[in-house]
Amino acid sequence: MGSERTVTAVIIGAGHAGLAMSHCLTERSIDHVLLERGEVANTWRTERWDSLRLLTPNWQSRLPGYGYAGDNPDGFRRMPETIEYISNYAEVIAAPVETHTTVTSVRRTEGGYQVVTDRGEWHCRTVVLASGACNIANVPALAEAVPGHIAQITPKEYRNPDQLAEGGVMVVGVAATGVQLAQEIQRSGRPVTVSVGEHVRAPRFYRGHDIQWWMDRTGLMDERYDEVDDVNRVRRLPSFQLAGSDDKGMLDLNALTGIGVKLIGRIAGMNDGKMQFSGSLRNVCALADLKLGRLLDTVDEWATENDLDGEVDPPERFAPTEIAGDPPLVKDLTNGEIKTIVWATGFRPDYSWLDVPVFDRRGRMRHDGGVVTDAPGMYMMGQQFLRRRKSSLIDGAGDDARDLSAHLAAYLDGGAASA
Repeated sequence: MGSERTVTAVIIGAGHAGLAMSHCLTERSIDHVLLERGEVANTWRTERWDSLRLLTPNWQSRLPGYGYAGDNPDGFRRMPETIEYISNYAEVIAAPVETHTTVTSVRRTEGGYQVVTDRGEWHCRTVVLASGACNIANVPALAEAVPGHIAQITPKEYRNPDQLAEGGVMVVGVAATGVQLAQEIQRSGRPVTVSVGEHVRAPRFYRGHDIQWWMDRTGLMDERYDEVDDVNRVRRLPSFQLAGSDDKGMLDLNALTGIGVKLIGRIAGMNDGKMQFSGSLRNVCALADLKLGRLLDTVDEWATENDLDGEVDPPERFAPTEIAGDPPLVKDLTNGEIKTIVWATGFRPDYSWLDVPVFDRRGRMRHDGGVVTDAPGMYMMGQQFLRRRKSSLIDGAGDDARDLSAHLAAYLDGGAASA
């Protein structure tokens, strides 16, 4: 187990992003290895809830040299199907994966990098960080002040409502994960209150097509990181309020309140067992409604410019978000009403094993479109808006891998590659 091996490139992580990079490196005859702490597609296997489906239609599962070949292109894969798809891809491309190999340290060396694992060391000239964007749940510090009788859980541990105590549940966060869990838990008979922060409202189906079809066709998914005004803000935006649902229904706050979910503002603080909330709920929802209108305007303009108006359904607009009464600004967590809090407040990557000074003062990786700053030969894959709006999706890994493998190859050749 104390062996030392040498290879040109080490890819850390054998999910869809790492495998896409492996395919591109193989095409360039660059020898490499993928180091995976579990099995291929480990995160999909171990950190997803039971009913989850992909947010993107089956046809959009496109990896380099590998696409969807089934008879339901407009359906949405469940987790077992997603795991099978990614595992099959690894076999098809003959990816050189070392499973059950946990990376414990990555350090700079004179000739590149030393990658230490629990099964020996690797020495390489280049390293690709493809270990995932959702390793650590972002739970606010005030969670420590929540009364001890209230169970707290993140989407990484959540599997289904049966694991929750009977009684009220507070779901914090209303991106895709938050709205899906709120809907499922409310339908289980547990009354749900949702704490609403910034969110991006979107229809599942619009003018006869899935919203992802429109995002793909209009080129919005291909928008590059160097084409937006504030890429750091865009990278922090929550995901669309979508669910992989066969009924094509819109899963927004109106859908939640329609089944009895209560809305409350963004959490602002905790004091003596009482949770305090922002009074900006109406403004936050009005802003999301405004952004939805802008998105649909963009789609409509594109359809007109490309002479599609006669081939698709007519434009429509959706009712504004309804806020009933005056949501409370304080909620007493000591009275037994709330039994569980689900922190659907996003995730961040875990680079605790990376012993290279590449982080800014907030702990975020410094990089230019996946080319890590101040660490020649180091690259990232699979992060939110890494190079394109679609970067974190299965469908986005291919284009990013093609770009970054080209940069990596030029680096190995001693050339000055551009990001």
